[in-house]
Amino acid sequence: MRMNKLLKRKIRHFKIRKKVRGTATIPRLSVFRSNKQISAQLIDDQDAKTLLSASDRDIKEKNKVKKAKETGINLAKMATKKNIQKVVFDRSGFKYHGRVKALAEGAREGGLKF
Repeated sequence: MRMNKLLKRKIRHFKIRKKVRGTATIPRLSVFRSNKQISAQLIDDQDAKTLLSASDRDIKEKNKVKKAKETGINLAKMATKKNIQKVVFDRSGFKYHGRVKALAEGAREGGLKF
């Protein structure tokens, strides 16, 4: 039986989420990528709360990869203001290339460690 792309991503996402958990001191950096935009959240899974979120909606760049990198840098700046240096990366079943990789690199440039 052939599976479609969305189902494959959901399976990868469940496999990742079995292993990855975020706390208040080391939150989970969850990435969501749509066809037009990318967004990221820092999540504390113990209290089930979103600590921070960032999206590329406000960035006036044409290139989606550059927008994703800028989003990662913005998220890292907000995280350092809240004294968060370490995170656990959750790619949400998306392959680690393109915009997801650019967001991760931007977050590392901004000062987050994972």
